[in-house]
Amino acid sequence: MTHLRIKRYLITGLLTFIPLWVTWAVFKFVFGLLAGIGTPLVSALLRAASTHSQDVTAALHDSWVTPVLALLITVVAMYLLGWLATRVVGQRLLQAFDGLLARIPLVQTIYGGTKKLMAVLQQKPSGLQRVVLVDFPRNGMKVLGFVTRVMIEEGTGREIAAVYIPTTPNPTGGYLELVPVDELTPTDWTMDQAMAFIISGGAVAPDTLPASPSLSATENRE
Repeated sequence: MTHLRIKRYLITGLLTFIPLWVTWAVFKFVFGLLAGIGTPLVSALLRAASTHSQDVTAALHDSWVTPVLALLITVVAMYLLGWLATRVVGQRLLQAFDGLLARIPLVQTIYGGTKKLMAVLQQKPSGLQRVVLVDFPRNGMKVLGFVTRVMIEEGTGREIAAVYIPTTPNPTGGYLELVPVDELTPTDWTMDQAMAFIISGGAVAPDTLPASPSLSATENRE
């Protein structure tokens, strides 16, 4: 009895710890990413100020000061950038900046492609659901994907969808699949539901899944 109780407590503790660990890992990744953007600026400012203040010199020896200040500066800068992007003057500045980057071939490929992807995911699709299920990596196995655009195949005239398949639990990495539209399984999931499903490893999801087109067609014939 004691052995079973210890085993149950260990399993319960592990299941309680895993969500906390995943949450911490995600926040640590985001925190490190944002803090890393502003760290060079904060370090330079603190070094310049340390020549005039002993308190600043002492603060430099605390490992948490620089990343926290860098995170705050980055968040404020992102807020100001978002505010500026909604203003006419800011939009003109961004257009001028985009025009400058367009003259640099490799930079434009990366920047332009990423910007178009973000714009596509933020907009509601027309005529086709954004969140779909795809057979991957083989028939019978389904993955969640985001339709980014639809193209016409030469010769056959078939509609081919470009589907971005994110990985779990980090959706910033993934695969790009070209799939015939009639082989996609559309869903009524929102982007928020899809992202929660991916990041949680499937733990957070609606209770039902749509049937695949082939299965629906078989049922209709019967």
